Amino acid sequence: MSIEIKQISSKSELERAFAIRRQVFCIEQNVSEEIEMDEFDDVATHILAYIDDKVAGTARWRFTEEGAKMERFAVLKEARGKGVGEELVKYTLDKLINNDFIYLNAQESVIKFYEKYGFEVVGNRFYEADIPHKKMILKS
Repeated sequence: MSIEIKQISSKSELERAFAIRRQVFCIEQNVSEEIEMDEFDDVATHILAYIDDKVAGTARWRFTEEGAKMERFAVLKEARGKGVGEELVKYTLDKLINNDFIYLNAQESVIKFYEKYGFEVVGNRFYEADIPHKKMILKS
């Protein structure tokens, strides 16, 4: 089994990423599509993860007034536990390494996952799409 991460460069690849997000966030987590598909999709950099040439996950990042924000990490159910999420995070951090401030809003259920990569929780719980989150920043 091999995992490959590619930066999205075509409309068809972007549609594959959107399909993964719809499956994971809209169907599995009951997030409305209006919330999930936002105005930042046009300005974000999107990536896809493949296992043996089959699409398995996606993520994006964008730049805000605060810094580089990692977002929309999603792995298809059948690909979970195979290292896809880890590879998505590693690839994204490699691309953002020269930025002074890297952060994300993590669902509480995956905070421990992001802590493995040097992120720490800052601030209090808040809700996005009725799901509890906490802001995390990459320790320097």
